[in-house]
Amino acid sequence: MIQEVTGNRNVSFLSAGFSGIHHMRYYYIFLFIAYFISFLGNSCLMFVIITDRNLHTPKYIVVFNLSLTDICESTAVIPQLLEAFLFGNQLISYGLCMSNMFSDMLFVSVRSLTLTVLSFDRLVTICLPLRYHMIVTHRSMLVMIGASWTLALMQTITAAVFMTRLSFCRTSIIIICLCDNGSVFPSCVIMSVLFQVIIVLPVFCIIFSYKCIAVTLFSITTPQGHQRATKTCTAHLILVAVFYVPTCLTYVFQVLVSINTIIIILSLTLALPPMFNPIIYTFMTKEFMASVKRLIRKRIMFSSRIPTVFQL
Repeated sequence: MIQEVTGNRNVSFLSAGFSGIHHMRYYYIFLFIAYFISFLGNSCLMFVIITDRNLHTPKYIVVFNLSLTDICESTAVIPQLLEAFLFGNQLISYGLCMSNMFSDMLFVSVRSLTLTVLSFDRLVTICLPLRYHMIVTHRSMLVMIGASWTLALMQTITAAVFMTRLSFCRTSIIIICLCDNGSVFPSCVIMSVLFQVIIVLPVFCIIFSYKCIAVTLFSITTPQGHQRATKTCTAHLILVAVFYVPTCLTYVFQVLVSINTIIIILSLTLALPPMFNPIIYTFMTKEFMASVKRLIRKRIMFSSRIPTVFQL
């Protein structure tokens, strides 16, 4: 029986997510594979960026931050889902629920702001190519990344102050698979405003950036220029689409689709963006592929020299 929850720290939440969906064992296998690819792929992406000096550029500082954020978010969320499935533990303590909620809010906000920083990089690359190295520097990118983390932390800390002073709304049963401010505090306007501002505002900034890029593209007369500019933006646009489109569609059409569909889509928004980030930058960015090939070539040359050394 669902009861109103008026206390805060002495309650455990019951996660009802996935319980009504058939053949969920296959979906959990998919989540495990997605997490493995995400962790391994982003770790390799960060390793290549650190190792190859050719990638020590302002743009790849932001890409490194995006990979770090993806690892942190997927590690904070997906293992908990797998634990609930493997051990049948659907009870979530107050402390774990708050930690889950705050970490998700923090890393989603940082990713949203990081994608905005990348859109700024694309904007300057296409609209102001002659001034790119003056505007987009290591210092400017580090400042923007630091500002992204600061804004996300301020939002999360503000949310924590309000949330720990609120009573839980309606029920201690969580309809979706994880704690979030919508399932635990569905009537808290302050939490919704904080979360929407740090998600919606970056969307408008990205749209404005690509509006300026589109205007510049219309002024380019050569096919080679159009093709080069399109390739420059393709990887970033795919990352933006993978991150924002499923969430937006869920909230727009949530009245028309079933709760199980919403649960699947929301869980995919947690698993797919971290998994696609390294794949996109590995196969769609020539400079990164060139760095990977150089590292592999050096590794092969190093391995071929080892037997010669031992023979001597």
